[in-house]
Amino acid sequence: MEYRVLGKSELKVPVVSFGAWAIGGWMWGGTDDAAAVRAIHRAIDEGMTLIDTAPTYGMGHSERVVGEAIRGRRDEVLVATKCGIRWDLEGAHDGMKTVTNEGKEVTLVRNLTPESIFHEVDQSLQRLGIDRIDLYQCHWPDPKTPVSETMDALLEIQKQGKVRAIGVSNFTVEMMQDCLKKGYIASDQPKYNPLEREIEKDVLPFCAEQEMGVLAYSPIAQGLMTGKVTPERAFEAGDARADKPWFSVENRRRVLAMLEKIKPIAQAHDATLAQVATRWIIDQPGVTTAIVGARDEEQVTENAKAGSINLSAEELASIRAAVEELGEPV
Repeated sequence: MEYRVLGKSELKVPVVSFGAWAIGGWMWGGTDDAAAVRAIHRAIDEGMTLIDTAPTYGMGHSERVVGEAIRGRRDEVLVATKCGIRWDLEGAHDGMKTVTNEGKEVTLVRNLTPESIFHEVDQSLQRLGIDRIDLYQCHWPDPKTPVSETMDALLEIQKQGKVRAIGVSNFTVEMMQDCLKKGYIASDQPKYNPLEREIEKDVLPFCAEQEMGVLAYSPIAQGLMTGKVTPERAFEAGDARADKPWFSVENRRRVLAMLEKIKPIAQAHDATLAQVATRWIIDQPGVTTAIVGARDEEQVTENAKAGSINLSAEELASIRAAVEELGEPV
């Protein structure tokens, strides 16, 4: 596995990291905890030593599973989690309505107030069973809370030793500029895959300019870039992919046709389409690591191999040409 330093922090991360959203079960049609623990163990063995989770992944469930999996192996991993989305606030109405793994109706509310951050970091530490979080990230922007107040709180818990490095996720360039007026943020975590390349316009160049790391999430577009999501695929209840434009039957057909152009590159490297797509993201200027989700050991092993593929400049350009020709979802 190849490793890179995350921005100007002291964190050395693998180019392929373990994404723990799916093992939380929420929005992924359930989960198998025993399989998830084995998957994390395999990830550590494969050198995927950064585990990225969040409280909202299963309303604490993913963090608890990660905590169970790393017990006894804490010194081998970097733990990244997040703050800023609450499901436990009394009287919350203005937010996203959803259902927990247990069938309870809750409302997700963005909250990056200092009070909430101080509460959330302690809750995450408890669920994870650790005394310090390696990378603590704002999950989504909170339009009701000034960035300066959020940063003051994050810098305070960093000073207290509860977190090593501060990061953000899904922030605009303007929001990150406001963060940097108060203190250093080591990274941004944006969505980035061959089908969704919006961050190339401004986020990637800005992070490179500010010496910030980039943890790209959804590098295989929630499975679309694997070639396994066929038009006949039926999604289980609770699987949020069913409602997304790229996952319409027609767009799945279009993506599969596009992937036929990439298959020769995968075959030349004895690699899968998912590995090639992940490596393409890793090789884009400014990207530090690709966060890839997995539910079992087999998926982890496949993901890890993306870290050892060497794509030529011509191959990288051919992949870009194929996805650019595909265009936007119809």
